[in-house]
Amino acid sequence: MNPLIRRTGLVPGTLIQRYKRFLADVELADGSVVTAHCTNTGTMATCWEPGDLVLLEPAANPARKLPFTWLACRRGGAWVGVETGMPNRVVAEAARQDRLPGLPGLRAVRTEQKYGDERSRIDVLAEDSAGRCVYIEVKNATLRVGPGVCFPDAVTLRGAKHLRELRGMVRLGHRAAIAFFVQRSDALCFDAAREIDPDYAEELDRAAADGVRVLPLDGALAAYPEPGGSGLWGLDWTLPGLLPWVRRDAPAGPPPA
Repeated sequence: MNPLIRRTGLVPGTLIQRYKRFLADVELADGSVVTAHCTNTGTMATCWEPGDLVLLEPAANPARKLPFTWLACRRGGAWVGVETGMPNRVVAEAARQDRLPGLPGLRAVRTEQKYGDERSRIDVLAEDSAGRCVYIEVKNATLRVGPGVCFPDAVTLRGAKHLRELRGMVRLGHRAAIAFFVQRSDALCFDAAREIDPDYAEELDRAAADGVRVLPLDGALAAYPEPGGSGLWGLDWTLPGLLPWVRRDAPAGPPPA
């Protein structure tokens, strides 16, 4: 499958530490140590440990204070995407190319549009073939729990607000979806992090019951050394399909559609 987003010319290194939320020290192949920008301000639990292989993207502006951005980390044989802006870009591009699993036939794709009663911004707004608005909220899901991935990794009042806004759009006759972008290649299923934020899990269940589509997107990022012996790497993001939504505290049976 052709990638939706591709990054090339990435610099590999060994992670030393992540600190102050925005910073990560990385040792490069020549032994030098650089400080990279970390866009993920969350806990990043299960995403990294010191000694992991990481991929850094050089800054487009050579005068930028931090010369690299941390894009991905290799954990236990799997790649984990840690750049939090990437899920929104990939989902928007998938919608433009009509390659978004679970929501075929989208057009007129826009991003960061104001909507709702609680002054929110929707990540992706599109239209379906019937001309109805389709509101898509995107969440970056990387917390590994057993064989699956959960969201969120900390209590999120903002996330619960987004679910309420999506339910409101459905009540108005529009379509709505919550896209959990599972940005790691070792996940077999998805669920809300019910032990971490039970209120969010309940809001998600209510949203699904009210007609909000729940889309656990398989982020399927793949990293590879670039040919020619340059020592640089490439990184691709695709969306081959959906992961199953498996409630860990629910009786056997399918989750609501």
